[in-house]
Amino acid sequence: MPDRRRLSDALAADTDRRGFLARTSAWLIAAATGTAALAAGEEDAEAYHYCGHTYTTASCPHPTGIPRVDIHGYPLRHRDGHPVDDLGRPVDRSGHPLDEHGRRLTGPDGRPLPPAPRTRVCQDGIPERYGFPTRVDGSWYRCCGGKVRRLMDCCGYHRTRINGDAALTGYCYAGRKVFCVMYFQTQVPC
Repeated sequence: MPDRRRLSDALAADTDRRGFLARTSAWLIAAATGTAALAAGEEDAEAYHYCGHTYTTASCPHPTGIPRVDIHGYPLRHRDGHPVDDLGRPVDRSGHPLDEHGRRLTGPDGRPLPPAPRTRVCQDGIPERYGFPTRVDGSWYRCCGGKVRRLMDCCGYHRTRINGDAALTGYCYAGRKVFCVMYFQTQVPC
């Protein structure tokens, strides 16, 4: 039997003045910002953090913001999974930065720019930036956009999470605690 309070809240949101104002406000914000995500009712999880992750641990530092990584922990662009360097630029297989059309970026002299480094987000980036060793200890899985998404805890011997809250054990082992989170998008349908 469904929870009556949830059912009554949902009905009120659809029929009362507060529900009307909430829908109207969301529409106005979407229109003002040019984003259709609010108006289209995008997944609640996206509004909190990213699909599959709705809790309070913040993302690991990532060159493009949303912490998508490849199977080895290197940064990928969230929207299409294209490899990016530590500056957030898309790169080719040899690591050379590319423009939006897939051509190598050139300097003022017309010569191609050299490759920038690509640092593994958890295993290399966190120790370099925060000064303590980390590792990916555990994972959990969610269905996002019709594909299985692997969410990963970046763990270390640290008392606080990246956002300053008390660290949690999460899926960490050997006394390590969650510092930040990231994800790998599989191609497995769900």
